[in-house]
Amino acid sequence: MIMLAVGLLLSMVLCLLFGVPYIDFLKKKTIGQYVLDLAPEAHAKKQGTPTTGGVFIISAIILASIITLYMAEQMGNSAWIVLITLGFMGLAGLQDDYLKIKGKENKGLSPRGKLVRQILIALIPTIYAIQHYGTVITLGSKSFDVGFFYPVLAVFIITGASNAYNLTDGLDGLAASTGIPAFLACGVLAFVSGHTDIAIISATVVGALIGFLRYNKPKAQVFMGDTGSLALGGLLGTLSVMGRFELLLAIFGGVFVMETLSVIIQVTSYKLTGKRVFKMSPIHHHFELCGHSELRIVKEFAIVSLILSIIAIGLYFFI
Repeated sequence: MIMLAVGLLLSMVLCLLFGVPYIDFLKKKTIGQYVLDLAPEAHAKKQGTPTTGGVFIISAIILASIITLYMAEQMGNSAWIVLITLGFMGLAGLQDDYLKIKGKENKGLSPRGKLVRQILIALIPTIYAIQHYGTVITLGSKSFDVGFFYPVLAVFIITGASNAYNLTDGLDGLAASTGIPAFLACGVLAFVSGHTDIAIISATVVGALIGFLRYNKPKAQVFMGDTGSLALGGLLGTLSVMGRFELLLAIFGGVFVMETLSVIIQVTSYKLTGKRVFKMSPIHHHFELCGHSELRIVKEFAIVSLILSIIAIGLYFFI
């Protein structure tokens, strides 16, 4: 338990330290966000805000994780697999951000190109999990062997989480504020199930996100960009697969599920009926257009994420 606190605090401090010079670098190089034309009008003022902040989030997580894991004598193959997956997801997101910056518009990798990269990266922890844990998924005290379907399920969980987190990153502080309870739940579930290495990495993510909020709270000094959101979402899915609590991700990651479902519902409804269910999707934009302030939406979504995370932990013990 002490090492979890060490990892959290170390990662938070590193993120705070890395943030200042990196943001200065982005400002000097004029590496800023290009706002989508369809975004709410209030987002026009965000144009030019430094992006790719995920670089120093990921750096803090990886460095703090390695230091803490070695201190705790928990630096094994599974931890390396998780960190390598995080690094590759971050590179995929960075490529996406780079293309947006280079093209001076909010268009990076094609949806297909992004998905192919995510699937290939997701295969790394999936193959490792199958080799070391088999094809059994658990829900509390219950276990289910899904056989040949497991690789499909694991890849879907990791890529789905990556894209869901990416969709959630649409308001200042939203992805970080909703991510903190989710990764905290990951840490608790991993710790009580005996996956100490996974718990430590989860704790470092919580610390990094707390540190990142210093720069990302409204009005944001920097955005995490796809570099951060694709990587952190992929990490959330990877931790769930490696920690063997895949099914509970749907609960403690419920805010990200909700954001994704709002997009699916919106697109499906418009194609079938020509009508939109929401004023805009993902759903945080709907509330924004309904007149809710950005800060209020972030706070309420964070509270929902915290409640769902507590429910997920409770289900682990009582199912």
